Amino acid sequence: MSLSLPRETDWSAFTLLDHHRISLLRSIKEAAREETRTGETGPSDNISIENVIQDIVTSLARNKAPVLTLVNRSDWGNIQFKDSVGLQMISHYTTRKIKSDCPKSALKFVLSFFIFTNTMFYLDRDIYYSDTLLFGSQSVVDNIVNDISCMLKIPRRSLHILSTTKGCIAGNLSYTEEDGMKVNCTCSATAVVVPSNVQGIRNVITDAKFILIVEKDATFQRLLDDDFCNKLSPCIMITGKGVPDLNTRLLVRKLWDTCHIPIFTLMDADPHGIEIMCIYKYGSVSMSFEAHHLTVPAIRWLGLLPSDIERLNIRKDALIPLTKQDRNKLASMQKRPYMACQPMLKKEMEIMAASKMKAEIQALTSLSSDYLSRVYLPSKLQFGGWI
Repeated sequence: MSLSLPRETDWSAFTLLDHHRISLLRSIKEAAREETRTGETGPSDNISIENVIQDIVTSLARNKAPVLTLVNRSDWGNIQFKDSVGLQMISHYTTRKIKSDCPKSALKFVLSFFIFTNTMFYLDRDIYYSDTLLFGSQSVVDNIVNDISCMLKIPRRSLHILSTTKGCIAGNLSYTEEDGMKVNCTCSATAVVVPSNVQGIRNVITDAKFILIVEKDATFQRLLDDDFCNKLSPCIMITGKGVPDLNTRLLVRKLWDTCHIPIFTLMDADPHGIEIMCIYKYGSVSMSFEAHHLTVPAIRWLGLLPSDIERLNIRKDALIPLTKQDRNKLASMQKRPYMACQPMLKKEMEIMAASKMKAEIQALTSLSSDYLSRVYLPSKLQFGGWI
C-alpha cells in the first residue's frame, strides 16, 4: 500500500494514533492511582556522603584500610521486573566490599574521594581526559561514577558529574536550559545536540503528535534530508546513535513525563536493534537503580519488524544471515523477565529466529530510495503497525 502525505498532514486520518494516545493517558491515570494506593515512589534510604566520609576517616584513625560497600549492579539476581517501571533494583540487593589497600580498588577510592569532595560540575569525559593513563578508558570512569551513584542512591547530577552526550533531537520542540539559553529544535538540515543537563530543562513547548526514536544516526540524518519532520508535522525525532547515552534516555523520559504523547522506535530488525529498543523501554541491568528516571514502558516498536520483511516482500539480497553471536543474543533475550508480558515482541523474535535472517532499516531502499519516509512510516502510523 502506498501513502504519500501532503505538506500539511491531515491528522483526522490518524485515528489509531489518537486512540493509542487516549489509551496511554488512561494507563497513566491508573498507574498514578496504584502508586498512591501502594505508596511506591521508587528507591529510598539514601546513604549520605557525610556518613561515607566519616566511615573512611574513622577507619584511617584506627589504622585500618577504608572499605566501600558497592551494589552488584550487573547481577540479574538484584533485578525485578515491573511492567509499569521496567527493570528495577530490588530492596534487598547483594553487595561487594572493596578495600583501599587492594591495588585493583585503589582507583575507585581515588575517584570516589574526588566525587565526595567535589563542589563543581564536571563532565565524565573531562575526568577521564584529566589523566587518561590513570583511568585507561572512559568506561572505567563511568563504572566508578555509577557505582557511587548507586551506593548513595542519588543521580549523577547530585554528585556534580554530568554525562557526555552523543544523542541528537529535532522537530517541533523548544525549551529553556538551566542557564537560561532558549533552544529551538525546529527540524532542519541539522539537529540539536541533547543537553548534558537534562534535569535542568524547563519551559518545554511542543505540539508534537508523537516522538520517533531512531536507532542510527545515518537513518536519522536521512529522515532530516527527506524533510520528514515537516511532511509529518508536528513530531519530534531523537537518536541515541546506537546504544543510547544516559542523557538521551533522560530526555526521552522527561519528554514522556512532560508531554504524554506516543513514543515509537525505529530500529533494525536484528537482535542488537531489539536490545536498544528494550533499553529505552525497560532499562538496563547496570542502571536499574535509576529506572524511575530512565525507562518508558509505554514505548512501542514501530519498525523495522521481522514480520515486515515478508509482508513487504523485501529482496533476499537485502537481508543478512544471523551470525552465531546474533542467535545467542536472540536466545538470551527471549529469557528476559519482560518477555512474559510482551507476546507480540516474542513472536517477532521467533519469526527472526526461524528465518535465520536480519535486516537493517536501509533494506527498505530496495523498494524505493524514499520508501521509509514516503510510505513506510506514514502507513505504519496511520494503520497502527506497531507492537
